[in-house]
Amino acid sequence: MSGPLQGIRIVDLTQVVSGPLSTMLLADQGADVIKIENTAAGDVTRQVSTRRGGMTASFLNNNRNKRSVSLNLKDEKALAVVHALLKDADVFIHNFRPGVVARLGLGEDAVRAVRPDIVYVSISGFGENGPFANKPVYDPLVQALSGLTTIQGGSDEARPRLVRTIVPDKLTGFTTAQAVTAALLHRERTGEGQHVKVSMLDSVVSFLWHSDMGGHTFVGDEIESEKAHSFIDLIYETTTDYITVAVNTDKQWFALTEAVGHPEWRDDPRFDTPEKRHENIDARLELTQEVLRTNSAEYWLEHLDAHDIPCAQVLKRKEMIHHPQIEENQMLVELDHPVAGRLRQARPAAQFSRTQLDLTQGAPLLGEHTEEVLREAGYGEDDIEALLSSGAAKAERKG
Repeated sequence: MSGPLQGIRIVDLTQVVSGPLSTMLLADQGADVIKIENTAAGDVTRQVSTRRGGMTASFLNNNRNKRSVSLNLKDEKALAVVHALLKDADVFIHNFRPGVVARLGLGEDAVRAVRPDIVYVSISGFGENGPFANKPVYDPLVQALSGLTTIQGGSDEARPRLVRTIVPDKLTGFTTAQAVTAALLHRERTGEGQHVKVSMLDSVVSFLWHSDMGGHTFVGDEIESEKAHSFIDLIYETTTDYITVAVNTDKQWFALTEAVGHPEWRDDPRFDTPEKRHENIDARLELTQEVLRTNSAEYWLEHLDAHDIPCAQVLKRKEMIHHPQIEENQMLVELDHPVAGRLRQARPAAQFSRTQLDLTQGAPLLGEHTEEVLREAGYGEDDIEALLSSGAAKAERKG
């Protein structure tokens, strides 16, 4: 592996999306991620739909560049294997519910007894304490509890709506990866390991505060009931397709009024300041929609671009992957997987000028690297065979 995290070893007990996404980001950046999976079926995302060659898209897209070791952690011999791996590890990460990891014998004290300076990472749904700490968690629960569904609905009176992608899981993955690198930097400077705790709920609440919680920012002046500024999305119909147009500044608003042939809108008392344009957003957007409905998407995109007005075509997923800007950015890569075949995946969003990322190793088969990693940990062939035959470990043997 290459990348800025080359030489960092991570023992990863996470599954589903939040944890595996975080460790895949680190693996893509060069870390050696050893994914510990149970011997029965491995990560639960191995069992979901959208699959080819026995490999699911969800597993492939969250576990690239990792090595899989399959262990039965209820067996003391398997636990001894994890301890052996921890001796050379820089990071230990799990997303078990609070208390479960300690019962497995891998709580912070137990892990730190093996590697005192390790960065110990716990991902939870709601936090490690409090009334929801031991509740099972899925994305809709966090969206609901964080207020995201109400924000998506538009107001406190409107029907709450889920965001149609698993924002809490993925946001937690990115938050965790950033926190791990910060903790590794601290250890590099001080020699101290520490416990990094990330919850899905905290990740979403923090995320929302930057743009959606203005009404609850000023203590003592909180908004009693959030009203809808608009239920109209910035998605406009044309005679051929949908486009989006977004104007914020006076300059952009004046340019829009010119482009659509209605300079008189500038003098309308509803729209003569940015604040009033925000207060009267529905009226403003409805007027804009009436005009944009008179011509094609192609015409308006070219015309609005000529007036330097922010606009874009609304793409379907099948169109996005072939858009010239996506292609110019080389955001999507095609890789050959030994089982799943030719894959299209997104490269890491961050690019590094000095450390080239290596994305050639696809997501592993269950237990694909068990024997390899055991040998690296000092196990002899007889010991490895004994672990496999006893059921403490499982290996995928090719050929």
